Amino acid sequence: MPTLHWIGKEKVINHHMDVPFKVLEHSYGFYNGKLTETETKSGNKIIHGDNLTALKSLLPEYEGRINCIYIDPPYNTGNETWVYNDSVNDPRFKKWINEVVGKEGDDLSRHDKWCCMMYPRLKLLHKLLSDDGGIIFISIDDNELANLKVLMDEIFGLSSFIEYFSWIKTSTAPSLARKSRKTTEYVLCYEKKKTNRKYKAEEGDGGDAPLLNSGNASVELVFPKDILIFKLDDGTYPVGQYERLTLNNEIYIQDGYADKDIRLTGEFKWTQKTLDEEIENGTTFIIKSEKFAIRYLRETDTFKAPTNLLKEKYFTPLVDKKEAGVETNEGAKKEIIDIFGKAVFDYPKPSSLVEFFVKFMDNKNGIVLDSFAGTGTTGHAVLNLNKKDKGNRNFILIQIDETNKKGEFTNIAETITAERVRRVIKGFGTTEGTGGGFDFYELGQPLFNEEGNLNETVGIEKIRQYVYYTETKQSLNYDLFDLHDKHDFKNKTDENQTNQTNHKNHSSDSFLGKHNDTAYYFNYQKDEVTTLDHAFLATMKTKAEQYVIYADNCLLTKDFMTKHHIIFKKIPRDITRF
Repeated sequence: MPTLHWIGKEKVINHHMDVPFKVLEHSYGFYNGKLTETETKSGNKIIHGDNLTALKSLLPEYEGRINCIYIDPPYNTGNETWVYNDSVNDPRFKKWINEVVGKEGDDLSRHDKWCCMMYPRLKLLHKLLSDDGGIIFISIDDNELANLKVLMDEIFGLSSFIEYFSWIKTSTAPSLARKSRKTTEYVLCYEKKKTNRKYKAEEGDGGDAPLLNSGNASVELVFPKDILIFKLDDGTYPVGQYERLTLNNEIYIQDGYADKDIRLTGEFKWTQKTLDEEIENGTTFIIKSEKFAIRYLRETDTFKAPTNLLKEKYFTPLVDKKEAGVETNEGAKKEIIDIFGKAVFDYPKPSSLVEFFVKFMDNKNGIVLDSFAGTGTTGHAVLNLNKKDKGNRNFILIQIDETNKKGEFTNIAETITAERVRRVIKGFGTTEGTGGGFDFYELGQPLFNEEGNLNETVGIEKIRQYVYYTETKQSLNYDLFDLHDKHDFKNKTDENQTNQTNHKNHSSDSFLGKHNDTAYYFNYQKDEVTTLDHAFLATMKTKAEQYVIYADNCLLTKDFMTKHHIIFKKIPRDITRF
C-alpha cells in the first residue's frame, strides 16, 4: 500500500500517546434557554481547548462509542492563520512551533506541518469511532486532498474508504482567469470497519458481509436490471471477464444502467436468497471496481436517498443545492447573518451540508463529533435533525482559540460556537427554536504531575474513572445510566449496567467495578499510604474469578495471591498511561 512520508512523520506517528491526559472541567450548562451551574446531562458537550488534548480527554467515556464524525480542518491554502503548536520535542520542529502558516511559508514545509498536525488527531478520531457502523466525513479542498487520502488509507485502511463526495460550494460560475475560481470542495468518507450489515449464515453462505471470499464455492447471483449500478471508476462499463468473476451475459447500457438482468459468477459470501431479501428492501447495488466488490446504498429510517438522485438508478456523490438540497457558501453566510446579525466567520459550512452526512448514520440516538467545530454548524445540524425526526442524537463540539484580525487570541468556543447553539435552541429571527441543551467544558489539569505522580487536585472520581478505563476500556460514568429513558445504550452490555449497580451498593469505597469476571479495586487515600493486606481483603464483598487491586504497598505473599487469583498493581507506577 502506498504510504506518505514527510519531515517529522516518525515523531508524530505515536505522538497521540505522549499527549498528557487532562480532565474536563464543567463550566456551565444551558438547557431550554436557561443557564445552569450543574450539568444538564443532555449528552451534548462543547469543549474549549486544543482538539488534540480534548480528544484524548474523551477516551475514557467515548472510545468506540462515536457513531459519526464530521470535521472541517484547515485547508492549508497558504492564506490561513492556523498555528502548529503541538509540543513535539524534536529539533526539526522547533522552527515550526507557534509559527503561522501563511504565504511566507508557501513551500513543501507547510504541507509537512499540516500532515504533522492532522496525523495524531486522525489517530485519536479513529479510536473514538464505533466499530459498529462508525463513519467519518472530512471536508477538504485540493490543497491537501491527495495527502489526506493517503493519511486516511494508512490510519483507517484502504478497505474502509467509501467515497469522495463533491460539494458545490458556490452558485457562481467557475473561472480560469489569472487566479482560478473553483466551485467544488470535497468530503472524504471512511468507515471504521467495512462491515455494512450482519447476516445470519445460511447454507452455502459465508455469513456477514457482501464481500468476495475465496473460501466459498462459486455461485451465481442474478441482479434485476433496475436495481444495479454497474460502472467503473473511469466512467466505462465493463464487459467480459475480470479477475475471478465473469459476466455470463453481454451487458447493454442505456441511460446509465443495463437493460437486462445481469448474472455474475464468482466466489461470494452472499447467497441468492440474501440478495433477494435486499432487493425486496429496496437496496440499490453499486459495483465500481474491477474486483467486483459489492457496495450498496440502503434507505433507512434516518437516511432517505434523494429520489431525484436515484431516479435514473444512477448514484452520484455530487452534493448540491438543486439535487441534494444542500446550500452553498452563500447560503451558509446568510444562515450566519440570520443567527448573529452579521458575518462572524469567513468560511462557514451550511448546516444542510452536515445534515446530509449525519443522515447516513443509522442510529437516531447516536453521537456526532466535530473536533474542528468553528461556528458550531454540526451542533446546529444535529439539533435540526432531532427536531425533524424526533431523534435523540447527541453532539460533541471542540474548538480552540483563534486569532482575530488584530492577532489576538479569542475564545470563539464561547463567543461563536456555543452562542450559535444557544440561539438555535432558543430560536432566532423568524426561526423557531429546537429546544434541548448542552454543557460547556474547559480543559482542566493533567491527571499526572511532572514527577509522574497522581495529581490529586483533579479529584478522586476522575482518577477512578481513568484507572477503570485503562483496565477495561469501559466507562465508569454512572450518571449515564440515569438517562436510559432518553438514550439508546445498546453498546453497553447488561453486565456493565449490573456493575454500576454493584458499585453504588458496595460498601467499599475502593471498589471500581466488575468486568469479564474480574473485580477491580483502587485502594487510594489522599495524603495516606495504602496497603493491600488481609485486613483490606476482609472489606471486599464482590466474588469474581480474578481480582486486580491497586494500592501503595502489598504485604501478601506471591503464593497467596497466585492461589486466590489476585493481581497487585502499585500506585502510581502501574497505572497505564495512554
